[in-house]
Amino acid sequence: MSARSAPPASRRWWALALIALAQFMVIMDTSIIGVALPRIQDDLGFSQENLSWVFNAYVVAFGGLLLLGGRLSDLFGARRLFSAGWVVLLAGSAVAGAAGNVQVELTGRALQGVGAALIAPAALTLLMMLFGSEPRELTQALSLYGAAAPAGGTAGVFLGGVITEYVSWPWVFYVNIPIAVLALAAAPALMPGGSGRARGSVDVVGALTSTAGLGAIVFAVVRAPEVGWDAGETWLVLAAGLALLGAFLGVQASRRAPLMPLSIFRAPNLGAANLAQLLLGGAWIPMWFFLNLYLQQVLGYSAFPSGAALVPMTVLIMLGMIVLAPRAIGRFGPKAVTVAGLLVLAAGMGWLSLVRSDGSYWVDVLPASLLAALGMSLAFIPSLGTAISAARPEEGGLASGIVNTSYQVGSALGLAAMTAIAASAGADQVGNLPALTDGFSAAFVGAGLIALVGAGLVAATLRTPRPDRPVPAPVSGAEHEKSAGR
Repeated sequence: MSARSAPPASRRWWALALIALAQFMVIMDTSIIGVALPRIQDDLGFSQENLSWVFNAYVVAFGGLLLLGGRLSDLFGARRLFSAGWVVLLAGSAVAGAAGNVQVELTGRALQGVGAALIAPAALTLLMMLFGSEPRELTQALSLYGAAAPAGGTAGVFLGGVITEYVSWPWVFYVNIPIAVLALAAAPALMPGGSGRARGSVDVVGALTSTAGLGAIVFAVVRAPEVGWDAGETWLVLAAGLALLGAFLGVQASRRAPLMPLSIFRAPNLGAANLAQLLLGGAWIPMWFFLNLYLQQVLGYSAFPSGAALVPMTVLIMLGMIVLAPRAIGRFGPKAVTVAGLLVLAAGMGWLSLVRSDGSYWVDVLPASLLAALGMSLAFIPSLGTAISAARPEEGGLASGIVNTSYQVGSALGLAAMTAIAASAGADQVGNLPALTDGFSAAFVGAGLIALVGAGLVAATLRTPRPDRPVPAPVSGAEHEKSAGR
């Protein structure tokens, strides 16, 4: 990055705090509405079947548009897209909080997802621009950034309970507004500027086919537990989604300036690291979701104690990502730490599958959840860092969009699949504690298998980089133009 556009060194860590706040917020917005859903349902008239779309409208827009967000970040500049994303997120939060009916509420949630899809890849690109030239600092920065994700997920549950119980449900959306204003005010002073770092135009056809394809697949899987996995609608939408993704790949192979140049996957370890992130999301999010349900529906915790019960797990994840993971990576390398983390996560899931209908938090939840949290903290940082650093600097935004897409799509698909497994094992029998427990146990087993499969695939596909190979240093837009002869 040029000296003209780079913030002073003493302010880079403040910039990292803002980037971590962005990650915290986009993940928190997936979970903060959970406790508020019954009151949203009563006030806005959601049916029981459609209520889940308060969550899914955000996830589908977020996961489906991340690739476009990454490409726009490369074309127009990460700081511009970062700020634009906060504007959209602010608008969506205002709409969702003020909604008086189902349609407006879902529109607001989708707008929040669009804003998050612009913020997330731009934030990772800015992180690489600030810290990519110093491998040790980059690991520390990624650790802090990574710790913000589980902290945001758990804080969403905790804050959602507090806000819903003591204020009112619209404030689970309004809480975003002052934070967005703060981010918009701070970004120009803290973030590196400069124009976009890539040539080309926006691939509209690619954006439409990829977003529609990913959205259709996520829609089909999250809706399948309601309409049935054997329903014609499920398979028709899945087939349409796969056809759209096939069309997307065809467009990318033929266009001169594609949304996602397929050559990016020639980078060593990019595909393997994204696979790790996809399966990590597919295992972790169902665990978190069903653990919260077990606490409330089986152990009888109310909203506030249920959120508080997840705090020890969050603290361990943050400590693991900030303190343990960087040291482990330095000693054993990213591949070994990623595999070990997924294995530990699988072991924690297996332990959680032993939950009892007459169990207790101290015996059935706390020790197993801490083991799972340790695994998450070990696996997340090295797979994320490998995925980002594997790409060329001018494709940093695209790589950020791909890895965020992998994690979010894995989360949505994993949660939908585990919801179907849990329901078939008895989790749809609200009030029947043994049946509920059996269903949740089955979901924990399924999530553990996802983590176990992930460990095996990462061990087989991720290459061990040479110890003397430096992390690629990002370049500014001006430097890229100079090297390109412009």
